[in-house]
Amino acid sequence: MGNIERSKTAKVDGIIFDVDGTIWDSTPIVEKAWNHALEEAGHKERVTAKRLQGLFGLPMDAIIRDILPDATEEERERFAPYCYRYEHEYLQENGGIVYEGFGRMLEELDKKYPLYVVSNCQAGYIELMMDKTGFGRYFKDHLCFGDNDKLKAENIRIVCERNGLKNPVYVGDTQMDADACREAGVPIVFASYGFGTVKEPDYVIDSPMELVTLFE
Repeated sequence: MGNIERSKTAKVDGIIFDVDGTIWDSTPIVEKAWNHALEEAGHKERVTAKRLQGLFGLPMDAIIRDILPDATEEERERFAPYCYRYEHEYLQENGGIVYEGFGRMLEELDKKYPLYVVSNCQAGYIELMMDKTGFGRYFKDHLCFGDNDKLKAENIRIVCERNGLKNPVYVGDTQMDADACREAGVPIVFASYGFGTVKEPDYVIDSPMELVTLFE
């Protein structure tokens, strides 16, 4: 599957969102969940929300490798179900912290653009976010690494292809997001209120509501 063939003069015909650091911040809850998982699985390592902010955006297997650098692959595989279980349970009960104005932004954007979600998260995470926030009604399609073992660039292309998008943009908050966008041939809107930084983004927003008028 090749890069999206964009028209430089056509209007934006779809907006694709990252989740963590863009829609919400789940790291304070995930810190508690993963430390519970690490303790129950018998590992001495612990994580913090700050450290997780630097790791989110990677696929889950890469995050677990970073957290358990001295573990064997078999030990990491045994740990993963603990991680998934407690993360889901904790977030199902508490949810993440939605960035201020994000719901109002979606309400306004939904009048003008089709909206989508693509993330490197595990299967079920996007659905959980949509359920806890009530944002599911705004998104026409979503895809993640956990659904098909494909990284963000490829999943951006898949979502664009199956929804007929020719001039989409992607909203994300890290250089990893920007690199995936470059690979997919899609402009990056850097959400500077999120976790990371981006070198030479195509667009920048400092708050969610700025996206409403960005392309007018």
